[in-house]
This record gives sequence, C-alpha cells and structure tokens, in this order.
Amino acid sequence: MTRPKMTRAKTTAKTKVINLALQGGGAHGAYTWGVLDRLLEEENLVIEGISGTSAGAMNAAMLINGYMKNGRDGARDELAHFWKRISETAAYSPLHKNVLERMLTGWNMDHSPAYHMFDMLSRIFSPYEFNPLNINPMKYILEDMIDHDAMQSCSVIKLFIAATHVASGQARIFKCDEITTDVLLASACIPFMFQAVQIEGDHYWDGGYMGNPAIWPLIYNCNSKDIVLVQINPIHDDRLPKTAGEIINRLNEISFNSSLIAEMRAIHFVTRLIEDGNLDEKKYKKLNMHLIYSASEMHHLNASSKMNADWDFFQHLKEIGRRDAENWLKAHWNDIGNKSSLDIRDKFFGGPARAKADGKNAKAKKAK
Repeated sequence: MTRPKMTRAKTTAKTKVINLALQGGGAHGAYTWGVLDRLLEEENLVIEGISGTSAGAMNAAMLINGYMKNGRDGARDELAHFWKRISETAAYSPLHKNVLERMLTGWNMDHSPAYHMFDMLSRIFSPYEFNPLNINPMKYILEDMIDHDAMQSCSVIKLFIAATHVASGQARIFKCDEITTDVLLASACIPFMFQAVQIEGDHYWDGGYMGNPAIWPLIYNCNSKDIVLVQINPIHDDRLPKTAGEIINRLNEISFNSSLIAEMRAIHFVTRLIEDGNLDEKKYKKLNMHLIYSASEMHHLNASSKMNADWDFFQHLKEIGRRDAENWLKAHWNDIGNKSSLDIRDKFFGGPARAKADGKNAKAKKAK
C-alpha cells in the first residue's frame, strides 16, 4: 500500500505553533497520552517539535509513527493502540493486580506482594543476574508497531529523544533520523530493571537522569518560541518520607527532576536579561513556557503506581490528561505566540512554600 505523503501543515493567521516537552514516568505516561489525544484534536494547533524521555519518548514516537500513517487521526489511534498493547502484555505479568488488591489499594501497588518481591529482588540482584537473557516485553511491542523507515524520514514533526550515556554521564539527544527500537528502549532503561542498551558500541541508561525532558533541543532546533511542558513527576512534596521505599522514591523524584529544574532556571535567567534589555532579543530567543500538569491528581499516586499497567488505570490517567489539556487550551489559547502562561519562578523556585501549597491542594482534592 502506498504511504500517504505527509507535508508540514500550512499555517494561517489563526494557527498556533508549539513544541512539546514530554516527561517520563512509567505508567503515568498514560496521562501524557490523554494530553496528546486532546491536543491532536485541535486543527489549528501545529506541533513543530517534540522532546521526550522514557514514557515521554514512547508517546512521542507513537504520535509520529501514527501521524506518518494517517495524520492526526493516525497519531491518536497509534497512541491508543500502544497503551492497549502494554496493558494486554502486562496481564501475564506477576505484577498484575488482582480484583481484591484493586479494591483495597486503589491504583497504588504498595500492598502488592508481587510488587514488593520484585522491588526487593531488583535491589539485591542486578538485571544481569536476575534477567540474564535480557528479556524486555517492551522491545517486542516496539518492534511490532514502529515503522522505522517512516520514523527516520519524518520531516513533519521534529523528534528529540534523550538517553543517558553511561560512561560519560552526559545526555545524548537522538533525532528523528537516528530513532530505532534500541534508542527508545535506552531512553526508558531503568538501571535496576534492565541491562544497559548498547548503541553504536556505547551503553545507555534512562534519559531521565540527564534530561526529563531535555528542553534545549527545542530551543536550538525549532522556530516556535512556545514550549508546552507536560509534567507527570511531582517536584514539590511536603510529605516526609520515612520508610526505605518512600525515601528511595523521593530521591528518584528529585534526581529525575534536577536537570529540568536547572534548565528552567537558565530559561528564567535569560528571559529576565532580555526583558531588562541586557540581551538582544534578535540574538537570543525569548521563550513562552507553558505547563500542563495535575498536581491535585498526580500528587497522591505513589511511585509504585508507575508499575500499574491495568487498562482501567490507563483510562483514568488518559481522561485526566484530556481534561487538563482542554482546560489549558481554554485558558491559554491566546497566550500561545504572545507570552508565557507558566510562572517559572513560582513553580520551580518556590521551595517550602510551593511544596506546602501543592500538598494542601492534593489533600483538598482527595477530600472531595
């Protein structure tokens, strides 16, 4: 069958052009699926580039893979198919929650014996020991779904995938013409769960350690000044972690957000210099930053829920993502192309005050 020819969408006076920065976070990536599903419905919204890490990389790849088949509708269908395949594959996993566990513990897996057994094994044995054959179900899903030729020849949407180079500890950004199954697996390679992915003789781990997601590829390689960050990992949390698991989870949240916070500080600094007239805006790009995130909904989901691949959970997160994207479009459509709708200083430099505010919002939402 002849592949339909995809060309860059024509822009009009009403068209808005954005870039997307998609965080990783395991099963919580289904939230991003919902956000993308709603944004793709907006005919006057054009996506120029996407930077993704881990689950964000999977979402980005599936969007482009589907877009190359059948435009916006193809992208939405491919994303839905991808998350359905993950859930169907996980049904055979020992980590799959039974009906009783779902009733007693909700979406989190803190009281799942299988989850705790797996968590304990991953801290005693390396993936080279407990998984010597390096079996990764995600690999078979990606190999079955991804059209590598279409992905690598895509000129409609620019794609940037982050992975962490093990030897140097630096981020490597893979572009569209470099994307393979191994690149996507590398971006989502959690060192305690999977063997490092080898690409061109070098080894890579999860990109979240050095870019979750990486913003700078969108700054240097895209024309649009508007970047929409789709966040799924909480930065602020006023709850004191006390158990070993809670401490490890909070440390992971901090480490996986550290590079993003550093980039946001740099963006804020340059923006202030431009606004104060100390930098020439003709030479330096003044960005319009936007955020889609649900602190009230995502805050009470523990890290264990990132391993929950139940279809009902995916659908729940998708609907939250769609709702938040809808609310963002209504509130900030006129901001796109004109100004930031994200207060970087408040969101990323808030410190203790911001953590308490997020905690109160989450508790109020849960009480309702």
